[in-house]
Amino acid sequence: MKRTIAIGDIHGGLKALVQLFERIELTQDDNLIFLGDYVDGWSDSANVVSYLIELANKNTCVFLRGNHDDLTHHWLITGDFNEQWLMHGGQTSIDAYRNLSSEEIKTHIGFYEQMQDFYVDEQNRLFVHAGFTNHRGPAEEYFPSLFYWDRTLWEMALSLDKTLPLTHKFYPARLQLFEEIFIGHTPVTRIDESNPVKMANVWNLDTGAAFKGKLSAMDINSNKIWQSEPVHKLYPKEKGRNLESFLP
Repeated sequence: MKRTIAIGDIHGGLKALVQLFERIELTQDDNLIFLGDYVDGWSDSANVVSYLIELANKNTCVFLRGNHDDLTHHWLITGDFNEQWLMHGGQTSIDAYRNLSSEEIKTHIGFYEQMQDFYVDEQNRLFVHAGFTNHRGPAEEYFPSLFYWDRTLWEMALSLDKTLPLTHKFYPARLQLFEEIFIGHTPVTRIDESNPVKMANVWNLDTGAAFKGKLSAMDINSNKIWQSEPVHKLYPKEKGRNLESFLP
């Protein structure tokens, strides 16, 4: 049977992604939805992008744009960067891209430019890196950068009264628009969880791969979850990102 598998934030952890696919027993029949943040963290940031470009020749893939992808893309096309980005994993991407040819970098830029801000499937399930704020839905969002920077959607889901029925007048309009919403962006390790977490109808698949957590994937039809080893154990000589310097 064809599976549709959503994958959380990778942050340069190619070894974890390869291990994850081995555990999934990935086939070319599987559809893959990547929730963004492919770079900025471990030393394989550029290699992750190269791997994904090749993967898209074999599997049907949806690549969503994460905030770190946007920051790295901006640096690649302009050369501009800021100290905050460097502190939050940007330096690892700069170092990784030193090993690529100008032709490879040009191909990568094309990959970044083709990323999607959000995706809605035939079952009315939304996939977005971070969130959206317009109560009429992401198609009506005024500020596209919120697709990969917003945290209010997840914070709202966390704080929602669990006894409140979907039909209640106070139930958040944003959550009523979709059967389920799949996000990354905010590591669930910040609420002391190590597996993907569902709050209301929002699934968060960022399990802290950039820090001390694992890389996670989910079959969105069966809710089966797979995880890599903690990514820092696969890169024992590296520091990854410092959780204390978490991007706001």
